[in-house]
Amino acid sequence: MNRGGLPFLAPMVILSGAGFLVPLMVLGAFSFADPAGGLTLANYRRILADPFALGVLVDTLALGAKVVVLTTLLGLPIAMLFWHAGPRQRSVLVFLTLLPMLTSNVVRTFAWIVILGRQGPVSQALVSLGIFPVPKSLLFNETAVVVVLSQIELPLLVLPVMAVMARADRSLVSAAETLGAGPWRILWTVILPLAAPGILAGWVLVFASATTSYVTQSVIGGARHIYLPQYVYREVGILFQWPSAAAIAFVLLASTGVVMLAVAALSRHPRLASHG
Repeated sequence: MNRGGLPFLAPMVILSGAGFLVPLMVLGAFSFADPAGGLTLANYRRILADPFALGVLVDTLALGAKVVVLTTLLGLPIAMLFWHAGPRQRSVLVFLTLLPMLTSNVVRTFAWIVILGRQGPVSQALVSLGIFPVPKSLLFNETAVVVVLSQIELPLLVLPVMAVMARADRSLVSAAETLGAGPWRILWTVILPLAAPGILAGWVLVFASATTSYVTQSVIGGARHIYLPQYVYREVGILFQWPSAAAIAFVLLASTGVVMLAVAALSRHPRLASHG
């Protein structure tokens, strides 16, 4: 890197250190804190030996995986539409994808309360179709959490795929058609490999955001579905156990980090990297 650019990077480095690294170090120190004033691993041992805490960890990671699957199923058709669209239609699709991100996650989450509530349009439609005998709330279950998080995190998957597809070589599709490949074969052997780097980047963003989305998990899931962000809040806001909460936060950070590193390592596979 040109050394002349270092002064311009300094503010970003300072802000990153002050806003992320320093608080992270303080949180790490809290996670090893002992009531006697020393350092201990007891907080981590307590979490890893607690079946309830381990169950919450598994549920949180499973939630992230389910959201990734659903956002992929919803996002790939949008990406394929972007692939076949002209320049003006592509601009419209990018705008429509970015539009929900202009609204706070809190606002979008509370909007889903109206949609999935007892008197909401979904419940009323199901009653009209004869599926429900009376209006019924569709909130406070894991399915609702997955659906809402998928809608909220969808742009995080679609935008990276669009960015990759925008610079993909369309002549590869023409070559495949010339060789006699059908639409489905072109999709699986040409288009999806071209989009794979964007898909993997989207998976990382969606998984990290879904597993740490405290507001949506709490509001849509209710008190019966506990995930690690709510578990951390309970330890801090109710039990005032800062060392335990810090340890739980680091367990969440480590577990999501392992998954993200695994996906990042997959994206560097030679076959995928060649399409990047």
